[in-house]
Amino acid sequence: MKAIRVHGPGDVRIDEIPAPKPGPDDVLVRVAASGICGSDVTYVATGGVAAPATEPFGLGHEFAGVIEVVGARVTGIEPGMRVIVNPMGDGNGIGNGGPDGAFAPYLLVRNATLGGSILPIPDDLPFDRAALAEPLSVGLHAVNRADPSPADRVAVFGAGPIGLGICLHLLRRGITEVVAIDMSDDRLARARALGVRHTINPGRRDVAEALGDLHGKGSLFGWPVVGTNIYIEASGAAPVIPQIIGMAPHAARLIVVAVYHQPVPVNFQMALGKEMSIITSCAYPDEFPAVIEALTDPAYDLTPLVSHRFALDDFMDAFATAQDKDRSAKVLITFDQ
Repeated sequence: MKAIRVHGPGDVRIDEIPAPKPGPDDVLVRVAASGICGSDVTYVATGGVAAPATEPFGLGHEFAGVIEVVGARVTGIEPGMRVIVNPMGDGNGIGNGGPDGAFAPYLLVRNATLGGSILPIPDDLPFDRAALAEPLSVGLHAVNRADPSPADRVAVFGAGPIGLGICLHLLRRGITEVVAIDMSDDRLARARALGVRHTINPGRRDVAEALGDLHGKGSLFGWPVVGTNIYIEASGAAPVIPQIIGMAPHAARLIVVAVYHQPVPVNFQMALGKEMSIITSCAYPDEFPAVIEALTDPAYDLTPLVSHRFALDDFMDAFATAQDKDRSAKVLITFDQ
């Protein structure tokens, strides 16, 4: 079968490999749809998760499909079951440096358990919608870490797939004062299509000035501040965190969900004076079930999140498209079922 694998820094290939054979504790999933993540781009550039790997590894960890084969000792999981897969569940590292990746027609899930790595989905939930569960779980965990209330005023930096998912979860939680901030007008248009009322392009307007006009302005110890009290950083742009600390008011919360590959300076004198909370958010320890419930809600419009669909044979074009932030959101690889 064909599979997308990383062979070294900048070296991603469509390989021909044997179809996996599950052991007694494993299941085989026939993949229906799999999304390209920003992490995939980083893994290819690095040639590994944190450093170049010594062996080729499979790429792809955002996916949905159908159980094809069930190992003899696996309980509660049956062939034909429609599922999403938690790529880190049951000790797996699917698409995260291990041999198995979801850009392939069949995928091995090792030591599979129901509710661990394997989560059933309803028959009427489209696979390309279900494949968004993993990034939406990342976004929901960031919102849970922020712990917002309807009265909060929230700025979301970065309107890529994670940032857009964060906006969706905030709106579903009843927060109306949500501002999406991104350099891409296309991505900001997607945020507005989701229901975000305010968007800012930093290439056209000063962010602090724009947020001050929306949420009010003030001062603290002589520092000019704005009324935005929750900041969720999903852009990964180096200037953003110092900018947020500079404009934040007293008792503001900063939630960092973006992956930074280089150190970022933090003015702790200012953060201390403002009694800011700086919170990090990584992955999705408990969010998959809530996201599956949301995915089944027809009012949960995910159309703006997906910009492109490609076949596996066109993966290189899909991968290039996913790196073009001006014209892409979530790029999916879809398989015939």
